[in-house]
Amino acid sequence: MPILNVKVSAHRTPELSERITETLLELTSRVLGKRRDLTAVVIEYVDPRDWFVAGKSLAELKKASFYFDVKVVDETNTKAEKARYVAEAFEAFARLLGDIHRESYVYVQDVRATAYGFGGKTQEYRHQHPDQ
Repeated sequence: MPILNVKVSAHRTPELSERITETLLELTSRVLGKRRDLTAVVIEYVDPRDWFVAGKSLAELKKASFYFDVKVVDETNTKAEKARYVAEAFEAFARLLGDIHRESYVYVQDVRATAYGFGGKTQEYRHQHPDQ
């Protein structure tokens, strides 16, 4: 039931949004083992003239960038899975956006099961009541 909050330095197109979404759904289900049908993706586009690294805009640097965080329940993924996810996400966004700045970020955020949920129920509740 992860949610991914994505920022990309690009101009919005329906095709790019679909490609980003499909890439992240595939990656999140394959590497982190999360259910595709319970994964949400929110994409925000930032004009490269408004994204700065070391005081220079990405437009000036002629680079692209991205940032996203994915929230997962703490202790449901290993360090190795998270490292693989970060590496594969970076490679995937390089294919999607072209020449990306190395200052592009992936944040796998481990959240407590008692403080995270959807549909009005925490993940801890779902763990304690698996039949509901």
